Amino acid sequence: MKALYYDSYGSPEKVLRVKDIVKPSPGSDQLLIKIRASAINDYDWSVVRGKPYLYRLMFGLSKPKKPIPGMELAGTVVEVGTKISNFKVGDAVHGDISNFGFGSFAQYICISAEAVKKMPEGLDFFQAAALPHATLLAQQAFDKAELKKGQRVLINGGGGGVGTLGLQLAKLKKCYVAGVDSEAKQEKMLSLGFDKVIDYQKENFTKRSEQYDVILDCKTNQRVFDYKKVLTPQGKYISIGGKLTKLLSLLFWGGLFTKLGNKRYQILSLKPNEGLEQIGELAAKGQLKCELDGPHDFEDLPKLIQYFGEGKHLGKVVVRTE
Repeated sequence: MKALYYDSYGSPEKVLRVKDIVKPSPGSDQLLIKIRASAINDYDWSVVRGKPYLYRLMFGLSKPKKPIPGMELAGTVVEVGTKISNFKVGDAVHGDISNFGFGSFAQYICISAEAVKKMPEGLDFFQAAALPHATLLAQQAFDKAELKKGQRVLINGGGGGVGTLGLQLAKLKKCYVAGVDSEAKQEKMLSLGFDKVIDYQKENFTKRSEQYDVILDCKTNQRVFDYKKVLTPQGKYISIGGKLTKLLSLLFWGGLFTKLGNKRYQILSLKPNEGLEQIGELAAKGQLKCELDGPHDFEDLPKLIQYFGEGKHLGKVVVRTE
């Protein structure tokens, strides 16, 4: 079978290669899944480069412990371990497998049955692969912020996967949604339903006069003091990731500001696949649709991860693995 393989850290186009490896066999509590589609995430960009260096404490100091990246998949069960009763051969499944290892950039994977959920009928493999990580980051962030009908929301990094899906979740609650991203994405973002778009290359949204009830930050590239200015008196700021130095500052100063005032500052700790059944049903009914960048060919993954890391994508970058 084909798999995307790397054995050293560095630029994706230099260290990643498509390689033929032996197809795995499942253990008694595992599924063998034929992967039909996968999607690129921030994890892939970071772990392939080994940056930030903190990642190397978890994934290998001098070289990666797990040579196949990838954390989202959609596919078909082709073999079932002897201890598993809730899945059968032929089931269509999808999920964020990060709690059980990685390796979705391959044609097959053996993984715990707890790592995936059954796909609802009517959902194609590309949409199903794109939903788990990004949608649940947005959904769990809005749950943490206790998003209410009609509130004002700003999404920093609005043109990415989390941003475009977060927009739709907020619109289901009839919220006003502003998005921050590059000029190249703004026309498309407006067509998707953003009420306002802000070009970060021309202006800093924290210097504007508008205030928001909820800020969903996919980038975390500002000072906590600056976010404070653009939150309403009871506003809530939720980060899902960004620059390590800014995140560390947010942990300290955001925690202090939360204790001393009415505004809340938090970093989301994602619970993979929690709520995925409900998200899948929304997507199957047409109430939620992932904006896809692709599907792209499997062999293009090295340059696609570079493309993702440079922030040039709009929506979720998906890859066909067949």
